[in-house]
Amino acid sequence: MKRLIYLLCIALMGISCVRSQNKINNENMNYNKLTAEEERVILHKGTEAPYTGEYINNKRKGVYVCKRCNTPLYNSSDKFDSHCGWPSFDDEIKGAVKRVPDADGMRTEIICNNCGAHLGHVFLNEGFTAKETRHCVNSISLKFIPEENKMIKKAYFASGCFWGTEYYFMKAKGVAHTSVGFMGGHVDHPSYEQVCQKNTGHLETTEVEYDTSKTTYEDLVKLFFETHDFTQTNGQGPDIGPQYLSCIFYTDENEKEIAEKYIEILEGKGYKVATMLKPLSTFWKAEDYHQQYYEHKGTKPYCHVYKKIF
Repeated sequence: MKRLIYLLCIALMGISCVRSQNKINNENMNYNKLTAEEERVILHKGTEAPYTGEYINNKRKGVYVCKRCNTPLYNSSDKFDSHCGWPSFDDEIKGAVKRVPDADGMRTEIICNNCGAHLGHVFLNEGFTAKETRHCVNSISLKFIPEENKMIKKAYFASGCFWGTEYYFMKAKGVAHTSVGFMGGHVDHPSYEQVCQKNTGHLETTEVEYDTSKTTYEDLVKLFFETHDFTQTNGQGPDIGPQYLSCIFYTDENEKEIAEKYIEILEGKGYKVATMLKPLSTFWKAEDYHQQYYEHKGTKPYCHVYKKIF
């Protein structure tokens, strides 16, 4: 009888272990799927290269959540520029971030308190803000959820290398945020390398989020024409190829009419305009290291120059 009870206990323990393991696996299945690079940083505690992250210069209002489990971690109001090469925050959402000793024995690691995702490190008493705290976080560990603003609209422009196009738009009055990517092609989720092979049909495109209470679509169209050679038919400056052509992707008939209006004005001034007008299609965001490229590098475009026309 004792042996029977013993065997029954062992069996019950086995069932309990299986259930516990299944529970863990089921919980893990609820996490977001990560790319190989995201796993390197988030699961294996790697670090993305400085000044390459998507959110270094992000100044939009909203909340930063964990890339792995979507737990809210930081408010945009706590973000500041520390010029360290990674997004910096001087506070976290209460209870969202856990501090643990780093394996190097010197620093303090910060992880998501919900799923254990590696975020970066925290540093104290550096003098950056009154809170004397700097959460140095990898952009790749985060996902940004912007605050809804009905005054914000998006516009899409292609004028050669998107590094240069973005450089001027991101500095323009009323522009809340810019991103670079690809539009107009026939391949889903194209990489920069694929587009450079010149057979995907995509154009290097800049997405411009602008505040309609501070600027207008007409202002953006004028800036577009004033910051590149819209008469060039084979690319832009020294960048030759179909991905560098000049194009305005319009979202509605009103935007199309405004673009046509300024093309007519330019033609009236004697210009032979090569800019194409195409309806909006899917915008595929480019890799993080392309975002705000010149801002990170600290230089100016080599193929885009502002020239007053209007």
